[in-house]
Amino acid sequence: MSVNRVILIGNVGQDPRVKYFDTGSAVATFPLATTDRGYTLANGTQIPERTEWHNIVTSNRLAEIVDKYVHKGDKLYLEGKIRTRSYSDQSGAMRYITEIYVDNMEMLSPKGANPGAGASVSGQPAGQQQQPVAGQSQQTQQSQAQLVQDNPADDLPF
Repeated sequence: MSVNRVILIGNVGQDPRVKYFDTGSAVATFPLATTDRGYTLANGTQIPERTEWHNIVTSNRLAEIVDKYVHKGDKLYLEGKIRTRSYSDQSGAMRYITEIYVDNMEMLSPKGANPGAGASVSGQPAGQQQQPVAGQSQQTQQSQAQLVQDNPADDLPF
């Protein structure tokens, strides 16, 4: 696994923005919030909750699936690559943005929350779905996702 790979579990902050191009390709972007829960140390020091926002980018078939099934508030498991790009703003100042380019996604929201919840999708073309990690069966991966989903300690506050 290369250094710039990331795995995120978080909640969608806004409905995705999807652009379709004349070539038939699509790109979807949306913010994802991940939260570290607050806790209290043994000496009584309180560590506050901390939320980080990530700029998510999906493309082609994965973007089409995001367009149909992903909505604000949905919980997602994402795998992808970190990419940073720069641009000049209107005043000529150089700006930087870090984005997560997703190549695998699993929807963790309860099945009744939206029509596509609980599905696992990959950015791979049809027929080339990624193999389960370390020989895990699909059923094992789904049961682990269910455990994460059912654990109230892992729920985000929104």
